[in-house]
Amino acid sequence: MRKFSYIVLLITLVSVLIPSMVYAQEAVQEAAAAANSSGMESFAELVFGSGMVKWFKDGGWAMWPILIVALYGIAYIIWKFIALFYGKINLNAFLDKIIPLIKNKKYKEAAEIAKATRGPVAAIIYAGLLKADGGIPAVEKAIENAAMIEMSYLEKGFLELSTAITLAPMMGFLGTVSGMISAFDAIAAARAVDATIVASGIKIALITTQAGLIVAIPVQFFNNIFVTMVDGMVINMQKATEKVVEAML
Repeated sequence: MRKFSYIVLLITLVSVLIPSMVYAQEAVQEAAAAANSSGMESFAELVFGSGMVKWFKDGGWAMWPILIVALYGIAYIIWKFIALFYGKINLNAFLDKIIPLIKNKKYKEAAEIAKATRGPVAAIIYAGLLKADGGIPAVEKAIENAAMIEMSYLEKGFLELSTAITLAPMMGFLGTVSGMISAFDAIAAARAVDATIVASGIKIALITTQAGLIVAIPVQFFNNIFVTMVDGMVINMQKATEKVVEAML
């Protein structure tokens, strides 16, 4: 009988303690999540300022995809800038090294200099000099084939930048539509038109549109700069080809 009482008491204690422990664990997890969220928000306020964080939060859910598109665009801007900057060379200095060698029929030495030089201009000249023994038609054909390959490399990244330019305003407009829907829902619920009722929805609509344009405009600006840089490299490739062919005549 006494053992039975002990068992009943033990079961009672377990039945009371387990829910309490589960509740305590959930409370700790919620507190930790809140602390992490608060910590991230504090860090964001420290880096970007409280006004920027408040502006982001006021924009609603659409601000998150816009932020992802912004990071996507920034990543490709950095990558494209490094790639084009690395490929840019001093054309006149490069030609001053190889043209005298080409005129003296020292194609191997000129090819070694081109091989050691970075960038698409040097790459196509190197490809052409490898076919120097086959005459000018073979050189021009090799340069043409190499130029097509180099152009494909130069055009990399533009599609991704165009995607960011297009998606950012579209995400902003989607947030705008969502904000206007919220505003009309508030009007329908209140059965009256009041500026204070629709202000929240309209604010979301305007912030998301603003955010989309803030992302798209700089990405478009850098995209145009990169297009100009690529055009300059293409012109240098054409100039270098003409100089090399003239030197071989």
